[in-house]
Amino acid sequence: MSQQPLSGIRVLDFSTLLPGPLAALMLAEAGAEVIRIERPEGEEMRRYAPRWGDDSLYFALLNRGKKSVALDLKADDAVARLTPLIQNADVLIEQFRPGVMARLGLDYEQVKAIRPDIIYCSITGYGQSGPKAQIAGHDLNYIAETGLLSLSYGSAAVPTVPPGLMADIGGGSMPAVLNILLALIRRSTTGAGAHLDIAMADAMFTLGWWALGEGRATGRWPGNAEGALIGGSPRYRPYATRDGRLVAVAALEDKFWERLCALVELEPRLRDDARDPEATTRALKAIFSSKPAEAWASRLHGEDCAANVVRSLDEAAADPHFAERGLFDLMIENGAGERVAATTVPIDRQFRDAPGTARRAPALGADNDLLGNGEEAAD
Repeated sequence: MSQQPLSGIRVLDFSTLLPGPLAALMLAEAGAEVIRIERPEGEEMRRYAPRWGDDSLYFALLNRGKKSVALDLKADDAVARLTPLIQNADVLIEQFRPGVMARLGLDYEQVKAIRPDIIYCSITGYGQSGPKAQIAGHDLNYIAETGLLSLSYGSAAVPTVPPGLMADIGGGSMPAVLNILLALIRRSTTGAGAHLDIAMADAMFTLGWWALGEGRATGRWPGNAEGALIGGSPRYRPYATRDGRLVAVAALEDKFWERLCALVELEPRLRDDARDPEATTRALKAIFSSKPAEAWASRLHGEDCAANVVRSLDEAAADPHFAERGLFDLMIENGAGERVAATTVPIDRQFRDAPGTARRAPALGADNDLLGNGEEAAD
């Protein structure tokens, strides 16, 4: 395999849980050397169930191929011991509330004094500034605070939780990687480092771009399931089958819609869904509920109609299409030699390890030899 694009880039990762570690994993999968800075007892993700070997499976999935340094950041000599690592680092990722790294002697200005061209990436819920900067939260809070959850939550009687961590990944990990790479490109031409302020809540307005635009342009702000892409159109929504499964219909374009209507034998008078969308939706509900899911899978297979049966996660993971694309070719391995497929990340296959390569997550403090001895504090 040719050299990976981030070979030679060293990343110091002070983050925990999901957003920062997943961002650092993407960099590692593209060849960067990622060194986790953990507290002496290890980050909390190591203790999550289910266990897989000595640590959590989730920890193993997020930390494939990384290194680990265990250090009490509140110790008097912590900064001095970290100085050799900082001097040779290209990127630093941290995920504390604003002000915490400053109290530890490791904020951007202090780190910049050690490594002037450092790319310093701060990931927080609401950013480094503003009235909400110090407010604690998790994924659901950020999509709620930005109005995104109001667009699709089921009902007040039976509210639903989104199946993916949109703020953690779409607002934290992805923007962090994007901006780190942009900063590295700029540094290669200007020599300048950067402090990146990644706020998970900010990107939720990007995910709700259409609703935000509609509200500002027309004064009509979409509510729960009112938009064309969140259940307000018969062309774009799930329909229950006779056996309690679902068919996902996304036949937005007329050519797909017309083909779907013909396949399911929808009455001609209801195919103009703009005339009475609720009547069209009711008719489709009745049609799809008349047959089991696999009957619909057979009927829809190979048809150009943008509709398919909702598969379970294990069915999807076993799909030959995704296997052929190499999504699960890389492995993680624990201390007992057991292997499972590595986390799928949106890094092109040509930039990752060769298919079949297995790497381990680091044991706590396995790379403490990279730390200095603290004598720099006396200099």
